Amino acid sequence: MILFRYLARELAGAMFAVTIVLLMILMSGRLIQQLAAAAAGEVSLEIVFFTLLLRLPSFLEMILPLALFISILLTYGRLYAESEMTVLTATGFSNFKLLGYTLMPAAMVTLVVASFTLVLSPWGAQKMEALYQKQARLTEFELLVPGRFQSTKSGTRVTYTKALSDDKTQMNGVFIADGDTLLLAESGTQYVSDDTGSRFLELHGGRRFDLNADSLELQILDFDLYGVKIADEPEERRKLRKEAVPTLDLIGSKDPKHQAQLQWRISLILMVPIVTLIAFPLSKVNPRQGRFARLFPAIVLFMVYISLLIAMTGMIEKRTLKPEIGLWSLHIVYLFIATGLLLGPEWLRRQRVKRL
Repeated sequence: MILFRYLARELAGAMFAVTIVLLMILMSGRLIQQLAAAAAGEVSLEIVFFTLLLRLPSFLEMILPLALFISILLTYGRLYAESEMTVLTATGFSNFKLLGYTLMPAAMVTLVVASFTLVLSPWGAQKMEALYQKQARLTEFELLVPGRFQSTKSGTRVTYTKALSDDKTQMNGVFIADGDTLLLAESGTQYVSDDTGSRFLELHGGRRFDLNADSLELQILDFDLYGVKIADEPEERRKLRKEAVPTLDLIGSKDPKHQAQLQWRISLILMVPIVTLIAFPLSKVNPRQGRFARLFPAIVLFMVYISLLIAMTGMIEKRTLKPEIGLWSLHIVYLFIATGLLLGPEWLRRQRVKRL
């Protein structure tokens, strides 16, 4: 137990440090994106830090497997480089017993990742989706000032309103110039389509003027109700809507997007023990090589793993990969790689002994 506590403490310390560094990198990049979106008027500045907090589980479910992988490489690499592993082996401590000690912390990490990917991340995505829907109804109007002509976003559309309600959801006395089209309306309200996530402006009681620049012909259309698309749903929002689906709703679904999302969530859980089995043999280094000798190729192997998972998830969504094959095939391949790394050196040693 003394040895187990020592190894667990070393792994926990390294994993904590790696997790903090990776988390700061991800959150700083995310913060920059959110601040840029707030500056562009896409989201309110007040919710920027709140959305970062809601995204924390989804960050950690990606970071923890990598942090565990790196911590095993660094911790055991140091033990090999400083000949501590040599001493343990000389006292009769087998590699498989050490692997068993390693799998215990890995099991705890697996449970934490499972709680994040199956429960907390979808819950956070649901809260963010509700928050973004509320912001989508307000953001476009929040930038408007009654009695002033204002250009929105790309500058292709100019909007004027005589009056704006206190909650900034309804315009009165509306004028919109969009290219060669002019719109006049008594009032306007905004809504977000539940099906597409696109934002529309509903104009009530107005007139539309279309000017043909080539012939100078003017077309006039009177309307009682007219819809103007303000913006399509951002790519991030479409991804967020998939992540917000509860795990229980994904089970048994025939929708390829739901099947891909379910396999992705389960894959993050399966990844933890698999990368542990891969990191353990890769951490073995010669004392002359140093503890970082195999760090770079090991990280490349991990990045190929996660990149293929992402690519194959997209293939399932697009129906180019059968869900029955899905991500399970990749896990099996990496499990074979782990088995080869664990048992291969001993098998080769026995083959050399037989030749002698």
